[in-house]
Amino acid sequence: MRELLGEAKEELKRADHLIYVSLKYTRSVDVIRSVIERLINFYEIVIRGLLERAKEKKLIQRLPGSQGMQADVAKEVYKTDEEIFNYIRFYLLLRKMRHGKYTRAHEFRRNVTMTVTVDNQLIEVNIDIITEYYKRSLMFLDYVKEKFVK
Repeated sequence: MRELLGEAKEELKRADHLIYVSLKYTRSVDVIRSVIERLINFYEIVIRGLLERAKEKKLIQRLPGSQGMQADVAKEVYKTDEEIFNYIRFYLLLRKMRHGKYTRAHEFRRNVTMTVTVDNQLIEVNIDIITEYYKRSLMFLDYVKEKFVK
């Protein structure tokens, strides 16, 4: 689990650089999408670690193949842990955002915005919101470390 959390932390470092360096200077939707992709990678690694832990504890027989199925199994295994359940739901939202139809607005300006349609609902993502997504991911990493790594 420690090794996977180290990998996950590296993904967050990449997202940090995209937000605080790349996005600061380019202010484009492509960078916002790259941050979302890095956050998705981060969640996939952490969820895999949680499932490997569950397998060691004999809560599951084997790890599912696809990331979507891994998230569903993790939601089931950790359904009593509301924090993990909510973070997995957030991860699934990010996945939908990655594949959703999106538009660009105010590119190359401070209020660059990506508007994406998810489940017939418009979600606007700007610099401040993507930074909140990143901070939320940091909190998830801290939570998992605190709860599962001794």
